[in-house]
Amino acid sequence: MNLEQIIKDYKFNSVDGKKNIDIKKIENDSRLVEKGDMFIAEKGYTVDGHEYIEDAISNGAIAVVTEKEILDHDITWIQVENSVEAMAKFSSNFYQRPWEKMNMIGITGTNGKTSTSYFLKSIFDQSSKKTGIIGTNGALVGDEHININNTTPNSLTTHRLLDHMYKEGVDKCIMEVSSHALDLERVKYMEFDTGLFTNISKDHLDYHGTMENYFRAKAKLFEKTKKYNIINIDDPYGKKILAEIKSKVPTITYGIKERADIRATNIEHGLSFIKFDLNFKEDMVRIKINTPGEFSVYNALAAASLAYASNIELGQVKKGLESLKGVRGRFELVPTARDYNVIIDFAHTADGLEKVLRVIDEFAKGRKIVLFGAGGNRDKTKRPEMGETVAKHADLSIVTSDNPRDEDPEMIIDDVLKGTKLSGGEFVKIVDRKEAIIYALENAEKNDIILLAGKGHELYTMIKGEKIPFDERQIVLDYLKKTSY
Repeated sequence: MNLEQIIKDYKFNSVDGKKNIDIKKIENDSRLVEKGDMFIAEKGYTVDGHEYIEDAISNGAIAVVTEKEILDHDITWIQVENSVEAMAKFSSNFYQRPWEKMNMIGITGTNGKTSTSYFLKSIFDQSSKKTGIIGTNGALVGDEHININNTTPNSLTTHRLLDHMYKEGVDKCIMEVSSHALDLERVKYMEFDTGLFTNISKDHLDYHGTMENYFRAKAKLFEKTKKYNIINIDDPYGKKILAEIKSKVPTITYGIKERADIRATNIEHGLSFIKFDLNFKEDMVRIKINTPGEFSVYNALAAASLAYASNIELGQVKKGLESLKGVRGRFELVPTARDYNVIIDFAHTADGLEKVLRVIDEFAKGRKIVLFGAGGNRDKTKRPEMGETVAKHADLSIVTSDNPRDEDPEMIIDDVLKGTKLSGGEFVKIVDRKEAIIYALENAEKNDIILLAGKGHELYTMIKGEKIPFDERQIVLDYLKKTSY
């Protein structure tokens, strides 16, 4: 694409060099730059792309976007105030605004985004709509899975994925929109047909600082919607959003406790399922979904509300919700063929753990053994809260490592244990997570439930900048195979 088309309608500081040149592609990683590319020097938390401009030029960049001074090279330089924001605009232009060519659905909230996305995809599958997902479990284009690093990737990756989806015939794109993405303007130069709010609980305060800032970042999504906003009216922050956006676009509410447009009644709990009446405006149908817990009802209601906004019939909603067997790492029951159960779940906040443990409390016949940890380089204030929450429910807390990143895992565990000790429950400290899993399995008794919390779908652990393969499910299965009798 011609450079003039890429940078049109954007207020930059200056351009030095030719603008009437063809750009092969855009990159923000100098190692991926090839001859004829544009390189955007993105200033991130830990890496500053300006340090790699010379490498990008050596690899063939013919245009560079920079916030800093222009260097002495015979190429085109575009100097901007904010290279992250510029990348969002230039990426959208380069890929010819792919978000305009599909039905875009944005989902934001602390918990439930991924499960809601997969419930909704299952519903759309019933109506033969080819669906794409961008979220915590990666990107899904039909049946093609693509790994991504963040819940909402940077703007360049996002627009590249959206372009790929459009070319593959995707009708509807479901995107998990994180608070970081909204605050860092990764989705600034795009809009959504429908926005959905699930809930807010304490998380990411290492970045946002306060709950109000966290809320304000989430609320930005509902300034970018064109057709519908869908709100969990049972959540206090949902009520707050509703009060602020009620006159912008039509709003659909969902919930269990409040009088919502789409609601669940007559809830019946089971260990591996939950049943409820789905009240769909004036209609009603009985639903049975394959994951337990009230949080699963909320996720199903959210998906049903999105389906309603997309004019999907109630019968297809029922088929879609009931046909989903589960989402990897979301209350995932690992087949053990033993007299105890193992559950893997992504819960990594005090609120998320509380919700999962309440479900387990309802059905546990034996002990509740909970293995968990807290992530490094993240909000430290939530660590003792997680420890206290687990200790209130668990018969045995196994406090271990969970993506320590650049921190000392022992120090993270000690922060968690400050909360654990407040409840006075039984606990053990095992730094190595694999050893901790084996310990839980070796000490399991009849009717025990072992919850492996925090990693969920993740197949790695992050230690000192290195992503090390780590598959909890496989560790459990390997142990069971080794000790079979």
